[in-house]
Amino acid sequence: MDERTAQIVALSAVTLTVSDIARSVPFYEALGFVQKAGPAIPGFASFELGGAAGVCYLNLLEGPHGAVSGWGRVILYVADVDAFYAHALAAGAKPEFAPRDAPWGERYFHLVDPDGHELSFAKPLT
Repeated sequence: MDERTAQIVALSAVTLTVSDIARSVPFYEALGFVQKAGPAIPGFASFELGGAAGVCYLNLLEGPHGAVSGWGRVILYVADVDAFYAHALAAGAKPEFAPRDAPWGERYFHLVDPDGHELSFAKPLT
């Protein structure tokens, strides 16, 4: 196997199953997520994320898609963790804790969306 051609080069999207798309979309929009332009698809929303590192998407898909048998987290890098924390509070979000520095070299905080998905907002300390 040629390791250069077989390597993973980017993350295109993460899709989360939600129980009520009409409830979830305003939650994400209040945090500043911007929906991808395009035709509306019932039960589906796509938020475009990106910048210098390239564009990727956070998708929401309404409905049951199998049993959840584990735990997971989406980690999103932001320009300023403390400023984003203040923005999240102003938007009515209830973070699990105030921003803190982690031993692995990031400043971060978590909040949970209406369906229990954990979102971590972080920035490297270096």
